[in-house]
Formats: sequence, structure tokens, C-alpha cells
Amino acid sequence: MAGELTNERPKKTVGRLKSRPQFLAVREGEKRRGSLFLIEVLDRKLSDAEPRVGFTVTKKHGNAVERNRMRRRLKEAVRLHAGFAMQPGHDYVVVARRDVLTAPFEKLASELVSRIETRPKHRRPETDRSRKV
Repeated sequence: MAGELTNERPKKTVGRLKSRPQFLAVREGEKRRGSLFLIEVLDRKLSDAEPRVGFTVTKKHGNAVERNRMRRRLKEAVRLHAGFAMQPGHDYVVVARRDVLTAPFEKLASELVSRIETRPKHRRPETDRSRKV
């Protein structure tokens, strides 16, 4: 059929974070750093809810045209490649860095998928760590 797109991956909807309190709540979660962006992840403890994603590009990364271009590139990478990797009941905030503008799209998409699929590393609490003085 004309105009029909084919995609091997199952279609998975991803919701959007839109209000400031939602973005601030995600800041309390886990942070996954990368060279192109930072991803903040919060488990909402709702296994049947769809994942939600929000995008942040600060003013220090350029004028409005450049910031919107960064945001559009990230949205498209999530839509095409990373939406299937997001866990149900989790919120994700992608904080862009300046390099998102110049990075090849395939590199952007692959790093986004790898950061989303990364599991947190278990760390001992500060009180349990033995220190040699």
C-alpha cells in the first residue's frame, strides 16, 4: 500500500513529560552520563504504565534555532530507535549537550539506546566503605 511504512520493531508508545513538577521529580532519580547527553531516570513503580520522556536543552547551548534543532534530533532518535528500550513505568529526561548538533544521527541514536538500556551499578553506601588512611 502506498505511503505505508514498514518497521520490524513492535510499535511502542512513549508518553511525554510536560510540566515542571514532572521534570523536577525525575531529577531525584538515577543519572546516566554520556558524551552527547545526560539521561535522568526515575522508576515510578507502576509496571503497567507507559514510559514517559522529556527533553531539556539549556540556553547556554545556543540560540533558539539551535536548541530546537537539538530537541528535534533527540525526539526523532527516541521515536525511531530508543522507544522500544524504555522500561514501562519509568520516566526519562534527556538533557542535551552541544555536541548533539554535530554528531552523526546514527551515533546519536546508538548512544541513546545504550544509555537507556544501561542498568544501574550497585554501589556500597558511603558508611560501609573502608578507607585506608
